[in-house]
Parts: sequence; C-alpha cells; structure tokens
Amino acid sequence: MLELRRKLLKGGSTLLLSPLLGSCLLTPSALLAAEWNRNAFTARTINDALKAYAGSGAAESRDIVISAPEIAENGAKVEIDISSNLPNTRTLAVFADKNPMPLCASLDFSGAALPYVRVQLKLAETTRIRAVAKTADGKTYIAFREVKVTLGGCGG
Repeated sequence: MLELRRKLLKGGSTLLLSPLLGSCLLTPSALLAAEWNRNAFTARTINDALKAYAGSGAAESRDIVISAPEIAENGAKVEIDISSNLPNTRTLAVFADKNPMPLCASLDFSGAALPYVRVQLKLAETTRIRAVAKTADGKTYIAFREVKVTLGGCGG
C-alpha cells in the first residue's frame, strides 16, 4: 500500500497534467511566455526606452503622484510609491534616466484595480525618475521626480 502511494505521489503530477497537455488546455508556452516589450526594457538611453514604450506625445500630468525621498543615502535600495488619479489607468511604468537600462518596471492593472505601486530601485547616481501612465483610451501621461543619491551614505 505504501509503495503504491509513493509511486502515485512521484508520478502523480505527470498523471494529473497529461490529460490537460493532451487536450491543449495547458500549454507551457502560454503559461511561461507573457507578452513584454523587449525593445523598451533593453534600451540603453532614456529617449530610446520612452520611444519604444510609449511612442511620442506623452502629456505631463499632476494626476500621477510620485512619492520618493529627496535624498537617498543608499542608492542600492531606493523605495518609491507611484499612484495615478487618472481615470481608467491601465499601465504604470517607472524609468530612471541614468540607469544603464532606464525602464525599471512596467505594471498592468485591470479595470477595477487601484493604480498604485511601490517599487525598490537601484540607482548609482542622482537621477530623474519618470512615471508613465497609459489609460484605456490609449493616451499616455508622464510625471517627474528628481532623486539625489549620496555616495556611500555620507551625504557628499
């Protein structure tokens, strides 16, 4: 009885998933390969990243609120909060101008979700943080915040 139980537990996952794989209800590519904007995430300059992510013509908005420290003593861990008061916000993205790859994060929201995010960034030097919000009607909005990074936490 115990040996049968062991065999079932060992091969149970394969036995349970094989009908789903055979019926194409569970395909590994659909589960593992989400759509992502490779060009925006691998861009080396802020202009290239913004162009690949949002195109051109992002309007500046005060409805995107960026809460970040004015001076970050440890650039390895800079915590920022971003929220959007724009109606029907579907995506929030965070850019750090002087990072080697400026696009730090892109988050999608469903219709009923509150567009709020808290992220930790790694910043090597003083830089401008940009938050880009896309709405359901395809419009793009942007907000800015400067974060000063001290060297070694000494304030210099």
